[in-house]
Amino acid sequence: MSWTKKHLLDIESLTAEEIITVLDTARGFKAVGERAIKKVPALRGKTVVNLFIEPSTRTRISFELAAQRLSADIVNFSADASSFKKGETLKDTALNLQALNADFIIIRHSASGAPHFLSRVLDAHVINAGDGAHAHPTQALLDCFTIREKKGRIAGLNVTILGDILYSRVARSDIWALTKLGANVTLCGPSTLVPKTFEKMGCHVTHDVDEAIRDADVINLLRIQHERQRQTMFPSIGEYTQLFGLNKARFAKTKPDALIMHPGPINRGVEIDSEIADCGRSVILEQVTNGLAVRMAVLFLVNGGKAIEEPAK
Repeated sequence: MSWTKKHLLDIESLTAEEIITVLDTARGFKAVGERAIKKVPALRGKTVVNLFIEPSTRTRISFELAAQRLSADIVNFSADASSFKKGETLKDTALNLQALNADFIIIRHSASGAPHFLSRVLDAHVINAGDGAHAHPTQALLDCFTIREKKGRIAGLNVTILGDILYSRVARSDIWALTKLGANVTLCGPSTLVPKTFEKMGCHVTHDVDEAIRDADVINLLRIQHERQRQTMFPSIGEYTQLFGLNKARFAKTKPDALIMHPGPINRGVEIDSEIADCGRSVILEQVTNGLAVRMAVLFLVNGGKAIEEPAK
């Protein structure tokens, strides 16, 4: 298997083979994280810029730590105290960073398409850390990595994504990745947040929670994206929790080996009961651990590294 892409902008443009290449390479880098010395010199001398124009904690820290583990130099760029407040454009900011010899620009932006735009104007490698409601490719890759690690495969599994699909970049990227790898994807939530148009992406849409979770091998819960909604999409949080939250009664109806996933941050008591978030079938914290390995793999591969099963000792 090989990797030839200079950037990682979305999942839609990747082949199933390229997705598998990332997952196999990440397996090797996860082993690095379990060693006494957790660094490898793969990006020594390279500069990675975290250009986070939209707030983030866990994704930014994950990318920062991934770059450190690969021995890169890291610059964190915050929009709160930046030239954006002085009116500078995204293009000019990125070009200035590139003029300082940045090799990677990892961008999170509220505007869908911002990473694609930068990939056309920069020589640096561009990695999408989330753009609007469009894509979050590394989250989808770490979700697939976690499922494959726990279940041994993805093809043929029933995966239910439950929650705010309409405004979720995670959902879109997960749908692309899971369907490309042969999973059966079901989407569920309020009809205002899960329109039937998503069936064009090759998944099943239902507004019946019991139907959605009954045969699921994996249940991936999404929080309500209040910050992206332009209008109220349901009467109240309480009603959402009552109709669509994963509570103990619903959890009892799931398959005994169904995995519980969540990209975070979790709204405990809203989309998921606290006890379920912390139960033995929850892999939420494992997703965080796997995200580090996946982001190491992505940085390594877009830099021209060879796909690996295990890293060199």
